[in-house]
Amino acid sequence: MAESSMEAEEARQKKIEDWLPVTSSRNAKWWYSAFHNVTAMVGAGVLSLPYAMSELGWGPGVAVMLLSWIITLYTLWQMVEMHEMVPGKRFDRYHELGQYAFGEKLGLWVVVPQQLVVEVGVNIVYMVTGGKSLKKFHDVICPSCKDIKLTLWIFIFASVHFVISHLPNLNSVSGISLAAAVMSLSYSTIAWGAAIHRGKAPDVDYSYKAKSNSGAVFNFFSGLGEIAFAYAGHNVVLEIQATIPSTPEKPSKGPMWKGVVVAYIVVALCYFPVSFVGYYIYGNTVEDNVLISLEKPVWLIAAANMFVVIHVIGSYQVFAMGVFDMVETFLVTKMNFEPSFTLRFVTRTTYVAFTMVVGMAIPFFGGLLGFFGGFAFAPTTYFLPCIMWLAIYKPRVFSLSWFINWTCIILGVTLMILAPIGALRSIILQAKTYKFFS
Repeated sequence: MAESSMEAEEARQKKIEDWLPVTSSRNAKWWYSAFHNVTAMVGAGVLSLPYAMSELGWGPGVAVMLLSWIITLYTLWQMVEMHEMVPGKRFDRYHELGQYAFGEKLGLWVVVPQQLVVEVGVNIVYMVTGGKSLKKFHDVICPSCKDIKLTLWIFIFASVHFVISHLPNLNSVSGISLAAAVMSLSYSTIAWGAAIHRGKAPDVDYSYKAKSNSGAVFNFFSGLGEIAFAYAGHNVVLEIQATIPSTPEKPSKGPMWKGVVVAYIVVALCYFPVSFVGYYIYGNTVEDNVLISLEKPVWLIAAANMFVVIHVIGSYQVFAMGVFDMVETFLVTKMNFEPSFTLRFVTRTTYVAFTMVVGMAIPFFGGLLGFFGGFAFAPTTYFLPCIMWLAIYKPRVFSLSWFINWTCIILGVTLMILAPIGALRSIILQAKTYKFFS
């Protein structure tokens, strides 16, 4: 009797695993890793990098950009390595790795809240980005048309997700993700290429735009968060790796790392030209979305904004899939709901509606990036992988690995403390003049 009940439980667990979005398909190739990581990483954050540079200034801005690229590539490598550190077992989700490092209960409390804040935060920001880019596209191609409220554009953008959010798993959105990755490289190139074509204004100013020292300090903190937001792919990296087949002879970390290296080359090609050229051309007058600063040629600016829309559609799905997996896992394992289309339809529709409404209520692009970037992206991207590495592998004290990881932890914690302070001030200042229906 006990054996039959155990077999029934194993069959139920397999049925659940075959239904959940992260583990239902494991036939991805290395290039899936490349464009999923590009789609997850090169999102709305790249458009705010010139603005972040204007808040940081040339010296600190260049230093933080380069350091962030190096640190996050290192921590991403750690996560790829830790995915299959236990023979015969795969940590398919960020929180599963956290549970192994910190214990069953503590691991959940350390990882899940932060990961949820990141993924939900990204989806809210992408609702705002998609709506603003659609509005900019409309305004550019038809300047004489009647002005349409931003809230309506956000609703139009969300309507796409009410449909495609019901695709079952990460592999099923691979085509959308590939298109999004191509779009990210395209609009990034347009952003800095059009800026060069425009040419540097004769009166360009590289000083801090804040009128007071305290304002400059708060803006500096916010700029740190905006850069942290740009390096966001870690929150779904284990879930992406879970879709790659693995055997003892050919573990998934090989093709996964190959894809990550390609993705990070694309990240460098997108981030550095956009941030440095954008700031060089516009100085401290650059908008928090650099595409908003561009005005001519009209057809190119319209195309760039439509590329952004296509990209954030794909990027929204990559991050939302992690949330769907968490919610659906909880409902079928803890609440004993039966895996079904109805359950998936209700949960995913509700989630899309939630991110849409919040995006309509607080569409403050730069402030949101800085707040989420510092509050949750810094831990999950900059230093939590380092803490888990120290907890699991226990490198010798004062060894190179020990020193590098503690350096990343100290820098990441500093970022997490400072960035939300400046960003929250920015959101409060913008909220004073914002009206929901205007």
